[in-house]
Amino acid sequence: MVSMKDIANACGVSIATVSKALNGQLDIGEETRGRILRAAEEMGYMANAAARALKTKRTYNLGVLFVDPMHGGLAHEFFSMVLDGIRSEAEKNGYDITFINNLGSRSSTYLQHCRYRGVDGVVIASADFRDPMVEELVRSELPVVTIDHVFNDHIAVVSDNARGMEELTRFVAAKGHRRLALIHGEKTSVTLNRLAGFYRACEEFDIRVPEAWIREGVFHDPHGCYRITKELLALPERPSCIFFPDDYSCIGGINAVTEAGLHIPDDISAVGYDGIPLSRIVSPVLTTWRQDTAGMGATAAARLIELIERPRTAILDRVIVNGSLQEGGSVRQL
Repeated sequence: MVSMKDIANACGVSIATVSKALNGQLDIGEETRGRILRAAEEMGYMANAAARALKTKRTYNLGVLFVDPMHGGLAHEFFSMVLDGIRSEAEKNGYDITFINNLGSRSSTYLQHCRYRGVDGVVIASADFRDPMVEELVRSELPVVTIDHVFNDHIAVVSDNARGMEELTRFVAAKGHRRLALIHGEKTSVTLNRLAGFYRACEEFDIRVPEAWIREGVFHDPHGCYRITKELLALPERPSCIFFPDDYSCIGGINAVTEAGLHIPDDISAVGYDGIPLSRIVSPVLTTWRQDTAGMGATAAARLIELIERPRTAILDRVIVNGSLQEGGSVRQL
């Protein structure tokens, strides 16, 4: 039976390029697309693909559940890189992806949408994991892999959130800072793990953090971080360093510091999280924890494909994807 690898070898292109041509994607040249389609037809791939679907009872289509409450969509730098990792790994293995996030009037559930689209399995990349529709999808017969959330008896791909925040806090404490404030995201397992890492490092350096300096915000919300930062700066004793929930939200905090007539890092230090490209171009360059977002997406897609194709041997475990500290100029030595 002819495979996409056979076509790729015949045309001298990658399997991903063959997948794009066969699935009508627009980011390859017309000449290349035509050459691949002609080769596929001559080699009998189209018929084989249909036969493969009938034989395997699979559509070779992965669902990606992506719900962004801040409505950033694919402009969301963190998740755009996660999704690119999913797409790249899916294409490499001959799968398409379908977004499961447009429910319109919500007359259909996520599970019903998945069945309507005929997906073989789902990566839950971003969602409210307490939503009954998400729980219904996880409990269904469909193979599911989650990102940054763990369900019992399911594969989860998670970032090293506790270690990341612990390493960031150690870095700041080693610079002499003891007055630390933390603005965290909404209460999820990601936030709880980061809080654990933060407090673990604070205990190591015997740092006492007032409750007034721990504030709840929302991920990817610079406007909310702007407001909370103004409140922190107005306290009788202000912190010497503020930890922000993510690099994008940090922009709002930086604006609040600037409006107060203060400077980073001379008057107050700032720390982000995620390591998105934006963190490298702000001035001063942001000290942050870089998450391997593309690696998380690719790992999630690879594990989902394994679960679909080899369900008897797939291990239902938690996969931790490591990140790294990115030092910038936003933390001053005291």
